[in-house]
Amino acid sequence: MSTTIISPITQDIIDQAYSYSTFNSIVEKLFERDEVTDQNNTESNLNYTKLNIQRSSRWDKRGIILTEVEEMIRNINRSQTWLVITEGWCGDSAQILPFINKMAELNSLITLKVILRNEYPEVMDAFLTDGKSRSIPKVIVLDTETLEVLGDWGPRPLETQKRYLDERGKPEIGAKEAAKNLHIWYARDKGKTSQNEFASVLMQV
Repeated sequence: MSTTIISPITQDIIDQAYSYSTFNSIVEKLFERDEVTDQNNTESNLNYTKLNIQRSSRWDKRGIILTEVEEMIRNINRSQTWLVITEGWCGDSAQILPFINKMAELNSLITLKVILRNEYPEVMDAFLTDGKSRSIPKVIVLDTETLEVLGDWGPRPLETQKRYLDERGKPEIGAKEAAKNLHIWYARDKGKTSQNEFASVLMQV
């Protein structure tokens, strides 16, 4: 939870941010033109985007919010805006954002908005992971009226982040295999750990 951040988030940024459905639509339309959200249209980024469209669609259809998380979300009685920083090629986002959206839909006091990391570097740089990494996705919880930062979470569940970084640093595993293992874990976990960790942030608000 971040309580000392000097936030660069303004109402203009919130107003210009995308809804979840609009973000997905933009990602899909760009992909149809062989483009990605930050215009770094490499073959690898296009491949990541293709996979992410499939993953997001799958979780949108099949993802289930845990009963205890649903109860907690429904009891939120303060207007909140959840601002997500991401990009369309971000693999973790496709595994996490559908569940964040489903959580937001449970309470009319919650608004979910999405901005692109490379369009808002000043926002990203205020919410670095470990003070140095521009890792995404990052979910920022704001008071809707004042835009006070109430908390933030991301880019992935804590223990998963540690395991991924550890595997990536081992020569016998490497980045490619570590990423493969990460997505196998996401498929098996079915969003449960992400829900619980983000819910723990919300409980401190």
